[in-house]
Amino acid sequence: MINKLVSKIQKTNAPIVVGLDPTLDFVPEHIQKKAFAEFGETLEGAAEALWLFNKEIIDATYNLIPAVKPQIAMYETFGVEGMQAYKRTLDYARSKDLVIIGDIKRGDIGSTSEAYAIGHLGKVKVGSNVLSGFNEDFATINPYMGSDSVNPFIKVCKEENKGLFVLVKTSNPSSGEFQDRLIDGRPLYEHVGEKVAEWGATHMGDSYSYVGAVVGATYPEMGKTLRKLMPKTFILVPGYGAQGGKGADLVHYFNEDGLGAIVNSSRGIIAAYKMEQYAKFGAENFAEASRQAVIDMISDIDGALKSAK
Repeated sequence: MINKLVSKIQKTNAPIVVGLDPTLDFVPEHIQKKAFAEFGETLEGAAEALWLFNKEIIDATYNLIPAVKPQIAMYETFGVEGMQAYKRTLDYARSKDLVIIGDIKRGDIGSTSEAYAIGHLGKVKVGSNVLSGFNEDFATINPYMGSDSVNPFIKVCKEENKGLFVLVKTSNPSSGEFQDRLIDGRPLYEHVGEKVAEWGATHMGDSYSYVGAVVGATYPEMGKTLRKLMPKTFILVPGYGAQGGKGADLVHYFNEDGLGAIVNSSRGIIAAYKMEQYAKFGAENFAEASRQAVIDMISDIDGALKSAK
């Protein structure tokens, strides 16, 4: 699957992923009214609103981008009904040939990690049938319980030809409370980065490992260091746009081949119509605003990479 991701990035010239992290606040009133008219102001109605919102954004952007990244928590908010909207979103994105990164941030003791890995990336035996659950292409995982929480995911990924993005240095303001702590004279995130490279060496694609890393756009100098520590690791970069990251911050996350990183934007794309520069589209045309935000993001990153050469 890492080979497919690389191929689609090369084809689209868009090393970006759209984060499908909707809240009802992001969903325009006309979409909410349509969903509530059918299902009422219920969890089912809310889930339907999220699904309708996602579908329009996918329809408007799928031919520009290689991948989407739904954040599962936004769907869990609405219980079982929300999870059904999550699965519908995954299935629809797959029908458009998009690579799907399930932003699930799991990581637990061995048997529990194995269950998470099977549910999201693998297959489960039910009687005489072997069935997929959520069936994402990649999943984000938390490594801070150690190798026995990560190895079950790697095992399933090898079986299914799928991949991971392991949290290394995250974009949130308080990430340094633990991740920047010095261990043997070096920050913890560097030790984790080296471990990710070690895990990745056991599951390689043509040029990059199936075991990627998450490194936030809000810490470009740290990203530069981690790029050197993980030369064969694809880096998922959150924090662009709404969290303050911009194209010029990202050049060191990429390798000299122009690959090696994929940049996420969530609010900056899916809620673009709420931003001043895209207000002209209006809520009725929110998906077109999202499309323009994708085009502008591609241009920003491409310009930064060309300027850095």
